[in-house]
Amino acid sequence: MARLLERYRKEIAPALASALGRDNVHSLPRLEKVVISMGVGRAIQDSKILDEVAEHLMQLAGQRPTIRSARKSVAQFKLREGMKIGASVTLRRHRMYEFIDRLITIVLPRVRDFRGVSAKAFDGNGNYSLGLTEQVVFPEVNADKVKTMQGMNIAIVTTARNDDEGRLLLKELGMPFRKSQNS
Repeated sequence: MARLLERYRKEIAPALASALGRDNVHSLPRLEKVVISMGVGRAIQDSKILDEVAEHLMQLAGQRPTIRSARKSVAQFKLREGMKIGASVTLRRHRMYEFIDRLITIVLPRVRDFRGVSAKAFDGNGNYSLGLTEQVVFPEVNADKVKTMQGMNIAIVTTARNDDEGRLLLKELGMPFRKSQNS
């Protein structure tokens, strides 16, 4: 069992139940899925860049990514409908908890000048999104073999009813939110 999932069941769920005043364990917010996506606009000129990015995404997620194609043609970007321009992975269950655990304990502290993640990046329904500027902060990716640096978006989807519940869940999981300037 994933370490974070075990911690959620033994420590975090009871803490959430007391903080939210709920008795039913199934009504508590929990993680549903994590979507990691990399948009590679430079893949229009060189398709090898997309292959390299997909390989890195597979290493850090633990499963093969799906290659995403352009939905529309955009003349200014020399983009045609159907061109391969990105890769994404959806993680669920144990892989999701293992990824979140690695993200919180290993990856985020390795980010240069890291002072915490924004507490405002919620979507109104308790889901959280964050972006990383380079894939080499993950220990699975060998920095010496990386030819092109590529950023990524990480969307954490929860079953929370609102942003406050989602923020409470992620705070209990150990997400290092940035301290506000006012306090």
